[in-house]
Amino acid sequence: MDTNSLFFKISAVLWFVWGVVHVFAGVMTDYFILSGDISGAVAGIADAVDPNHLKMDYHGAAGAVIGQHGFNLLWIGLTTLISSFFIWRGHTSAIFLAALTGGLADLGYFLFLDLGGHVNFVPGTVMTLVSSLAIILSFIAYFSRRKEESAA
Repeated sequence: MDTNSLFFKISAVLWFVWGVVHVFAGVMTDYFILSGDISGAVAGIADAVDPNHLKMDYHGAAGAVIGQHGFNLLWIGLTTLISSFFIWRGHTSAIFLAALTGGLADLGYFLFLDLGGHVNFVPGTVMTLVSSLAIILSFIAYFSRRKEESAA
């Protein structure tokens, strides 16, 4: 197996794991919202914050915003999960689709939650590292393959 193929396969596995975790996070976030526990949903996201500091009577609009966030986690997770099967085979569109959806979602997470100190290293920051590594490996393999093809 050549290096490019190996990098695509590792990237695909990383995106698969990342997708499963984010589908689960989206389902759980929306479960809390639909059951009326906005505080639980917020505590589930900002897991480094003492849950007692997050218990309050949130307005329904806050629940709707958090519910939208859960829905976004779900579809972004599904997108990267489906893309992982195509990345395994080195499909260009899937490489960039996963990088854009998962990568930009994690960029926002990193900027607002990680840098804000509101989340624990596991699972959140680890998932940011997983998506970053998946992007790096798939880009290295993609651009290396392009260079090889143009040289031939």
